[in-house]
Amino acid sequence: MADCGSTCPKVLFLLLLFFIPFQLSFLHGNSSEFELDDESWLDEKDDEVNMVQTGHHSQGSTCDLSDGKWVFDLSYPLYDSGCPYLSSPVTCRKNGRPDSDYEKWRWKPHGCSIQRFDALHFLGKMRRKRIMLVGDSIMRNQWESLVCLVQGVIPTGRKKVTYDGPTMAFHALDFETSIELCWAPFLVELKKGPDNKRILHLDLIEENAKYWRGVDVLVYDSAHWWTHSQKWSSWDYFMEGNTMLRSMNPMVAYQKGLTTWAKWVDLNLDPHKTRVIFRSVSPRHNRQNGWKCYNQKQPLESFRHQPHVPEQMVVLKGVLKGMRFPVYLQDITTMSALRKDGHPSVYTRGMDQEQKQHPRDFTSDCSHWCLPGVPDTWNELLSASLIQV
Repeated sequence: MADCGSTCPKVLFLLLLFFIPFQLSFLHGNSSEFELDDESWLDEKDDEVNMVQTGHHSQGSTCDLSDGKWVFDLSYPLYDSGCPYLSSPVTCRKNGRPDSDYEKWRWKPHGCSIQRFDALHFLGKMRRKRIMLVGDSIMRNQWESLVCLVQGVIPTGRKKVTYDGPTMAFHALDFETSIELCWAPFLVELKKGPDNKRILHLDLIEENAKYWRGVDVLVYDSAHWWTHSQKWSSWDYFMEGNTMLRSMNPMVAYQKGLTTWAKWVDLNLDPHKTRVIFRSVSPRHNRQNGWKCYNQKQPLESFRHQPHVPEQMVVLKGVLKGMRFPVYLQDITTMSALRKDGHPSVYTRGMDQEQKQHPRDFTSDCSHWCLPGVPDTWNELLSASLIQV
């Protein structure tokens, strides 16, 4: 076999970034702690963590931007579905989805409002800054959304995309602004060990974190990959120090991994120079073997009940509360859980007329989001938090 030199690592990275996140991690109809039917994250008490989505009434009092409802708005979407920076699995209309109303829902908080995303204003406020989104393929969903939200106001010759290791960056050259994505679904390091076994190092992070240095705005997400069932887990062993374990309670492992991340942030970042946001988990609608989101055409109006806080949110908030660095928690979970209509379902690829007659022959993706769609609202919230005076 011929030596492929420097080409193979680049090819491998692209395969990991584009193929594995959509095909391996989320397209299987597995049960998950974050599915809508659980609804266990809905009854949260947020007083003890910094919540990023605090808006203002006209009278000057604050309100929770995550508490609201979806309203139909014909002035949406905020960009064309033909945005060239969208990856194929999320271009639902291009892939044959017959309806488009999922693009036209706007989030309306109770008692206050979110300013409509203004690309020029956002880029002006972010001039000479680096914005990096760190996480898994759901974070790539959000990165593509943010790039599409801004790219339309930039002349063709004044924007470009570059690649560096596990990162990719969209550059708005005239603003000297970059919107970057760093692939790190666990935040901590996943490495190959003896016999090609995959080892998740719960106390190692620098191989990923070295890409986070010098960034002005860091938006993190890590949840889904920690909760994959054993059949689809991305590791064979956990390792902490010199101790290797075949199995561990997923929430114990999650807490250890997040603690490693928190220590790195506390020791390496300056809150006067870097803004850090942790985005809450994106809900899945994967009950009924992944078919709960198929053929859904409008949001839910409300939930049946308000259950208890789940372990996942308890772990995350516990880690954030123990940090010296002011990390802000952006709650997109509840608002997104109402949007079972917003997933690609079977429209992750183009289908001919015969295939459209047998949609259940295909895997239904109820984890990722069609674009334009729900992640655009996440970015409107992000924009509001970053450019507020």
